[in-house]
Amino acid sequence: MEKEEWSIADFDIGKFIGEGKFGKVYLAREKKSGYVVALKVIFKAKLDKYRSHSHLRREIEIQHGLNHPNVLRLFAWFHDETRVFLVLEFAARGELYKFLKSLHHFSEKRAATYVASLAGALAYCHEKHVIHRDIKPENLLLDIEGRLKIADFGWAVQSNTKRHTMCGTIDYLAPEMVEKKEHDYAVDNWTLGILCYEFLYGVPPFEAEDEYVTFRR
Repeated sequence: MEKEEWSIADFDIGKFIGEGKFGKVYLAREKKSGYVVALKVIFKAKLDKYRSHSHLRREIEIQHGLNHPNVLRLFAWFHDETRVFLVLEFAARGELYKFLKSLHHFSEKRAATYVASLAGALAYCHEKHVIHRDIKPENLLLDIEGRLKIADFGWAVQSNTKRHTMCGTIDYLAPEMVEKKEHDYAVDNWTLGILCYEFLYGVPPFEAEDEYVTFRR
């Protein structure tokens, strides 16, 4: 999957497999190698609307620089007049969230496997000074062999200094984020503990119908 310049002509586009805030994801096959990938198509008009060009550029730079068995690979990217294309590793079994909901909760053995995989991937990211800041079951994917993959680096930052932006998903926010204090990679470690509980019991430990109650907990 190495080439200096890519274009949409290099791929056979298959079925639609997902949708995000800025675009859609399709199954695709690279014509020369036959390699199957996920092709994320992002519309520049939406990036303009939300002023998110620099946000996407940061996400691409971070994810493209990571190479770990439990981190979803970003192989390449290219663009045309109206779209940006991300060539991503295809995680055939989809979101861990859907798998968890179908089983209601995981066995201790399965939960331990996922937690160990996630811990190893986060340790690797933190060594690279990358903080993900939005670890949750929806952002964890499974490949054809059931191997866990961290995806969606939209809130990630690469920095060895403390950060101040409050971001992420309420049920998984670390106390320092809730209290709007500066934070570092430890916010990812907090989420690892939250997920350990959720894998075993089926719901996050601080979940509540009211956001205020979640914060108080």
